[in-house]
Amino acid sequence: MTTLGLIGAGHIGSQLARLGVANGYDVVVSNSRGPDTLQDLVTELGDQARAATPAEAAAAADLVVVTIPLSGIASLPVAELAGKIVIDTNNYYPQRDGNIPALDDESTTVSELLQDKLPDSKVVKAFNHIYASALTEDAQPTGSDNRRALIVAGDDASARLRVTELLNTFGFDAVDLGPLAEGWRIQRDTPGYGPRMNDAELRAATVAAKRYRDM
Repeated sequence: MTTLGLIGAGHIGSQLARLGVANGYDVVVSNSRGPDTLQDLVTELGDQARAATPAEAAAAADLVVVTIPLSGIASLPVAELAGKIVIDTNNYYPQRDGNIPALDDESTTVSELLQDKLPDSKVVKAFNHIYASALTEDAQPTGSDNRRALIVAGDDASARLRVTELLNTFGFDAVDLGPLAEGWRIQRDTPGYGPRMNDAELRAATVAAKRYRDM
């Protein structure tokens, strides 16, 4: 059975944990405050879930979701994440995260920064442009008419495919943007960021996206 590890158990993380359990995954959840603070969530999730430290969640998981503020990525368990597919849900908000020059001048992207921190992991951007509640509200079976689509982006093609399969299992079609550098097409203030879109609509929105400097 596949184990899904969550580093971060806020709005997005807890919803992904629910989707994991609902779809037959073992789930290990963690946060920066310690396993004891996650007992209510683990009780809700049932026997397929347990709470752990971030390092323990990373070591136990086949797939790991990092869903923490940008300020927290320096504390990630790099050794335990080595060799793992790491799904990055993050977005950059200067008013929350402080100004990060490389993101302000668009010389890199949020997920490329994470990849730099985790050189031996396979980072895939996903789940960053959907409201937390919609993760469970909008999920639909494969082949459903007008099914919602979400993007994947990553430098490793096999990792993108694995996350595409996860999206499908969780109830969403996938639009593959290619490498992490293309993740800017679905960052805040772009046409695809937030609204519910099917595959064709999301593809069109990512093509229409403009760099901040061109807005």
